[in-house]
Amino acid sequence: MSRPRELRFNAFNMAAPSHTWAGLWSHPRDTAGDYNTLDFWVKLAQTAERGLFDGIFIADVLGLYDVYGESPDTALRSAAQTPQIDPTLVVPTMAHATRHIGFGVTANLTYEHPYQFARRFATLDHLTQGRVGWNVVTGYLESGARGMGFDANRAHDARYEAAEDFLSAVYKLWEASWEDGAVRRDRAARVFTDPARVHRIRHDGPYYQVDGIQLAEPSPQRTPVLFQAGTSGRGRQFAARHAEGIFLNGQTRPILAETVKSIREAARAFGRDPYDIRIFAGGTVIVAPTRAEAEERLADYARYVDTAGQLALLSGWTGVDLSKVDPDEAIAYVKSNAIQSTLENLTLRSSVPLKVRDLATLSATGARSPFIVGNPQEVADELISWVEDTDVDGFNLNRLVSPETLEAFVDLVVPELQARGVYKTSYGEGTLRQKLFPGRGPLLPRTHPAAAVRAARADTAEPAPLHA
Repeated sequence: MSRPRELRFNAFNMAAPSHTWAGLWSHPRDTAGDYNTLDFWVKLAQTAERGLFDGIFIADVLGLYDVYGESPDTALRSAAQTPQIDPTLVVPTMAHATRHIGFGVTANLTYEHPYQFARRFATLDHLTQGRVGWNVVTGYLESGARGMGFDANRAHDARYEAAEDFLSAVYKLWEASWEDGAVRRDRAARVFTDPARVHRIRHDGPYYQVDGIQLAEPSPQRTPVLFQAGTSGRGRQFAARHAEGIFLNGQTRPILAETVKSIREAARAFGRDPYDIRIFAGGTVIVAPTRAEAEERLADYARYVDTAGQLALLSGWTGVDLSKVDPDEAIAYVKSNAIQSTLENLTLRSSVPLKVRDLATLSATGARSPFIVGNPQEVADELISWVEDTDVDGFNLNRLVSPETLEAFVDLVVPELQARGVYKTSYGEGTLRQKLFPGRGPLLPRTHPAAAVRAARADTAEPAPLHA
């Protein structure tokens, strides 16, 4: 039997007291209530870097979960992904306290403009020395749309059409506005930037218009590493064309394997190497020195999960008000304008009917993704097995009790994987892109659509006017 590929991990987090399970902030050993302090994020980053993780993957959502009971009260009471702070602002501090670990930051393009957004992520790429990635999302909460002054959220597929337009604009800003060598920093000549090598970008798309020069000089990666988490039919096509890293869920191996296969096939159809995409499955791991101790931890954590808060999250993710469904009934598929792949996985792709009550438990059903409990050897066996059976590259490890569950994984599972030769023993040098794809440079490869923008600079930009 051949040795499996090297496993990869991100610490999956959110700048909020609760993330994937509402209520765990109330556990007496949990520190996530300190989410709004820099010390919390520095310790998280340093622990994950000690475990040689690829990155800290920070989820974010614009809006409150008010689908459940047609009210935000349950989400507010249980801290179901609220309150929250802007995740981009904690990244530079984590970067300053570490050297290698990357940062995947979720940012919703629907309520941004490419001109200002291009500068913000170039800034992050500069301040992290090329360790930042952007998780491209378009938003699914109606409360967020209303908060931003819209009557309703865009329709599901229209959100992806707008995303295509947004990316087309930011690619031009990141890749075509400033030539290599435009920044001279020539003290003797008193020339910081050569104006002849800086170009005005004009983009006139169906959703976004730009007429200007990128405000920031080229960062180490120019375009940040691109992550994406949509796995609906339209989402897979978008991810296969643009993403370098994909985060997906699936509570069974067949569900995950089918999704991974379809994404890699779609990437090939776009002229990309199917393995130019690193695919991370959501994963929940509870590990202890013995299986009995791990089971005790599971039982302990489960007592603190807020059932109503969890259903509030699920209602927001699926667009279905689960307060109106009998807890002992199976969840049914309906077409919604929320996260279509979540509801499809729980209904159309599930081999058994899933009761609403079970979806709110700390379990494989509630996790909607690999759920592993055991001693270090058992956990390593399961992680390797999921990779072999589904063709994922690694896992976004869900936050449970912070920092306890992350520390346990780093101290117990990482050495076991290293001993088996399936996990790195040191970081490589370079940017986040270079660490994810060893042997490559810091820029996107030529098969990526952004690289085509870079190559066609003369056709997409014009020199900036010279001023005396």
